[in-house]
Amino acid sequence: MENSSKEDYKIQSFDLENQKLLKTALKDPGSVDLEKVSSVIVDQSLKDQIFSREAGRICFTIVQAEAKQTNGSVFRRNLLNRLQLEFKAREETRTRSTQEWVCLVSFICNVFDNLKVNNMPMMALVHPVYDCLFRLAQSDALMNEDEVDCLVLQLHRIGDQLEKMNMHLMDELFNLLRDGFLLQEDLSSMGRLLLLEILEFRAGGWTLSDTAQKYYYSELTD
Repeated sequence: MENSSKEDYKIQSFDLENQKLLKTALKDPGSVDLEKVSSVIVDQSLKDQIFSREAGRICFTIVQAEAKQTNGSVFRRNLLNRLQLEFKAREETRTRSTQEWVCLVSFICNVFDNLKVNNMPMMALVHPVYDCLFRLAQSDALMNEDEVDCLVLQLHRIGDQLEKMNMHLMDELFNLLRDGFLLQEDLSSMGRLLLLEILEFRAGGWTLSDTAQKYYYSELTD
């Protein structure tokens, strides 16, 4: 019940009709159109940055409820199909709206973090997640603090899991970030600080020492 109340809290940003739809999906997924449910969640994730960072938890709850009720995976299939479409159009999304693009990356990474198969991340999401993070590590994206902030946030949340799935790609990604930090002269001071922090975070085994934490987070809040 505690999880249900948390999920109920997260859906207050929807209109009343969609709130009702999602509340029903969380408790009785077999009684609603799960394709519509997945679309409603993705649509909201693309325009609401706070929701995009937490929506994977709602997806997980619906997946679990459907598996328990009918042993089905209709919701997960529809969610992944929709994510695939959004992923294919990611460059157009980025061109149209940086905020929507950042929300898309947050949502895909949050789904990766929450939806597991046999307690392992879904292999189908590993390369799309890496592709999104590589795009955020390109020189034009490193010029945008919102994109750098998004990149660093995702690496804090799922970097360790991603590295276990493919260390070679993580090495490549961090080579890009290191080059950006060292060679890109027009980075903002905040962008540079965020990159330095994430470089140190991974070098420390995906954790920061107390001293480093105090240093970076006092700098970030000043």
